[in-house]
Amino acid sequence: MMEIAINQLGYRNKDTKTAVFAGESKDFKLINQENGEVVWEGETLISLDDAASGMTVSKLDFSEWQQPGTYYVKVNNGQQSDPFIIREEVYEEAHQALLKAFYYFRCGMDLEEQYAGDWKHGKCHLTPAIVYGDETRRVDAWGGWHDAGDYGKYVGPGAKAVADLLLAYECYPKAFKRTVPLPETDGVMPDVLHECRYELEWMLRMQDNKSGGVFHKLTTLRFPAADTMPEEDTEELYVSPVSSTATGCFAGIMAMAARVYDRFDTAFASSCLIAAEKAWEWLTLHPEYPGFRNPSSIVTGEYGDKLDTDERYWAAAELYRTTGEARYHEAFQQLAELSFDKYELGWADMGGYGTISYLMSEREREAGLAEQLQAGLLEVAGKLAAVCRQDGFGISLLPEQYIWGSNMVLLNQAMLLLIADRLAGSMSYESLVLDHIHYLFGMNAVGMSYVTGFGSKPIRHPHHRPSEGDGVDEPVPGLVSGGPNVGVQDEYAREHLQGKAPAAAFADVMESYSTNEVTIYWNSPAVFVLSHFV
Repeated sequence: MMEIAINQLGYRNKDTKTAVFAGESKDFKLINQENGEVVWEGETLISLDDAASGMTVSKLDFSEWQQPGTYYVKVNNGQQSDPFIIREEVYEEAHQALLKAFYYFRCGMDLEEQYAGDWKHGKCHLTPAIVYGDETRRVDAWGGWHDAGDYGKYVGPGAKAVADLLLAYECYPKAFKRTVPLPETDGVMPDVLHECRYELEWMLRMQDNKSGGVFHKLTTLRFPAADTMPEEDTEELYVSPVSSTATGCFAGIMAMAARVYDRFDTAFASSCLIAAEKAWEWLTLHPEYPGFRNPSSIVTGEYGDKLDTDERYWAAAELYRTTGEARYHEAFQQLAELSFDKYELGWADMGGYGTISYLMSEREREAGLAEQLQAGLLEVAGKLAAVCRQDGFGISLLPEQYIWGSNMVLLNQAMLLLIADRLAGSMSYESLVLDHIHYLFGMNAVGMSYVTGFGSKPIRHPHHRPSEGDGVDEPVPGLVSGGPNVGVQDEYAREHLQGKAPAAAFADVMESYSTNEVTIYWNSPAVFVLSHFV
């Protein structure tokens, strides 16, 4: 770790401003980089043995200093941080890049220099896919976003990513006033909705027109080599069988899209709603359906999920919120009585999206149920806040939560804290969420910004095939790395990270896919969280 870890993007002048020092220090100074003048002296907030990082850390707080400028902090043993800025706005460029990343994930079209700059490449994956188990059939499901560092496309993770972006737009429309720009930019519909539509249209092609069910994923049989560019990946494409989890979250996201797009494009909104209702019909005809497992000869990402109750719950909530039909409200109330996590925002456990939809709905609600769900969400937020107050870096991750994609867990929890504040009409958690952002951009145990292209020490070697194969020195910008993973689940991690503290189990190398891969659904909660601050 660098001796003093900071938010490498800088700090907005009226926000909470914290840095973390690896060691013990009673006091510190804030120094103007331009003239070396000490502008602020403070005492360390806490010094504690931090379980997640395995270090003794001291937290420095200089929130009271609001004067714009370039500064660094120095502790009494002489160690100092990298320079950083304080000014009115520090998140806009990063917010824009986190959103633009979805354009770089696009499949099936030329990424032209005008929009992609140095990271341009040719169109890819345009051949119709074989339906696994019904090899005479083909599905022309081109388009959408590559899911991660490879070129698979998966309905569940795609639904999570679009849900985060649509929620960000619903909660913070002003954050999306600037154009990205994209090939579709028209000055009428915000670019975030153009980008989501590219994925939604792919999802619509993944619906089985015979049954209304939705194919689980579209991939080759195995992953291509690590430096393969998208247009060079020409193996046969397969759609995996229909799954109830894919169909459930498809119904949820399509009903949500029907509501959001209605004021911009009624024909598209209507096609989304028809697709959602067809998927719901499939779900009612298949009340008990086995969880998804990869077919025997497909070894790409499985995204297996045994439980579909949470996806059905989300679908019922969105269909009720969009249509107002009593049958969806009744289904939601029945599903809410079952035992499953109603506050998670993952690609597997999606119950949180159903809860949020119901609590934010303008439709008539069952008062007792709404009260119970809101109390539950606020209780989860309270527990997260309690973890933040015990953590050396002020974040809500417990040591055992540094898993594959720990940065998604971090950002999902920050998102939940913001939504809890919104529902409670309070601002209790804003400063805690800021520490999550500070962590993402460098105030962490390895002293790196986990977003490509941003900060003084950003990650440079994500597990991302286009970044590896394009011959450009810098990786595609605006990608969120998975982050520390105590599970050491790749060969590089097993060899180099064994025995590291959870928050330090990270390697900025292409080979460490279990710590340094990128995905659409790690970027999406980052867009939501930063939207609050732009």
